[in-house]
Amino acid sequence: MLVYESYFARQIYLAFGFVLFAFSGLFFFFDLISELNSIGQHNYKFGYAVIRVALLAPSRLYEIIPVAALISAIYVFATMAANSEFTIFRICGLSTRRALGSLMKIGVPLVTATFLFGEVISPYADQLSERVRLEALGASVSSNFQSGVWVKDTLNNDGEGRPVMRFVNVGKLMPDTTIRDVRIYEFDHQFQLTDVRVAERGQFIAPDHWQLTEVTATHLFKAATLPPPSNTPNQQIDLLQPLYHAQQAALPEYLMRSQLTPQILSVLLVSPDRMSMLDLFSYIRHLQENHQDTQRYEIALWRKFFYPFTVWVMLALSLPFAYLHTRAGVVGIKVFGGIMLGMSFQLINTLFSHIGILNTWPAALTAATPSLIYIAFGLIALRRVDRH
Repeated sequence: MLVYESYFARQIYLAFGFVLFAFSGLFFFFDLISELNSIGQHNYKFGYAVIRVALLAPSRLYEIIPVAALISAIYVFATMAANSEFTIFRICGLSTRRALGSLMKIGVPLVTATFLFGEVISPYADQLSERVRLEALGASVSSNFQSGVWVKDTLNNDGEGRPVMRFVNVGKLMPDTTIRDVRIYEFDHQFQLTDVRVAERGQFIAPDHWQLTEVTATHLFKAATLPPPSNTPNQQIDLLQPLYHAQQAALPEYLMRSQLTPQILSVLLVSPDRMSMLDLFSYIRHLQENHQDTQRYEIALWRKFFYPFTVWVMLALSLPFAYLHTRAGVVGIKVFGGIMLGMSFQLINTLFSHIGILNTWPAALTAATPSLIYIAFGLIALRRVDRH
């Protein structure tokens, strides 16, 4: 790394650490306030609230790293412009293209950190945070439906060569990933109901089985074909004879092969933006195999893919501030402008996600458009200030 790049990197990293610490402390305070309403319920005490909020910190850091990079870089370049340092660098031969390339190199560790937080640390910490809260409250994971979570499960081969389609209703998903109050409606390839199973609880056995306990199984099958009507007037036909018969059995245990996993069930209860790309990809495949809509999760997947690279977009947006002289505004005003710029990017990024879902736009284009707009805006601004 060249001398001026080392100087830029040291100044930007120091400012970045300070901004990140300030924002994380602010979000920690707000998150802790939001948890105060739950303190006192069951065993949920103040210590549990602090632990939960601390475990949410990686997600907050993941969200604010690009904005923190923008603010810190704007502060550094605005300060350099005010002290005429950047002017000296330009006189010594630092071109705009070389300065932009140096910023891209400085952003590599920040991009890597964003990716690690989003894919490794944050998803695990969020799950652990939710588990701490639920166990302290003595509650279970639930959905917006009073009946619990409904999910479709399709098997091309149930182990006996038969295709199976199920609709599974999970009343409660416990923090330890066990399920309770389970109802399973199984259909054959002609979409006729064949089996209904009700289980008290279930436990996942890797790689693709659920062990259900205290099961009540009802098997439905067609009755014998009714005899053809006779011409004899005295012969009576029982029109109330059922077309289907049912056999019911109580089973202490039942091992069911399924494509559902605890991770897939957890997906239904969390925001797609807080999932890792691996979990999103797995759930998208599950939806596609069951012929269900995947638009929302595909957009979330591509947003997760592009989000680390927004650090480079933010750094590119900060470079024009180095060309603004002191008379164009004090450092504080420029930093405030950077904050507004970062907030506007987050708002537009979220807005495009919702518009993409409503209009069924291509997921990759929907996720990439905000970054493309802002990188174009940054390059235009950079060219303009460089000419003047």
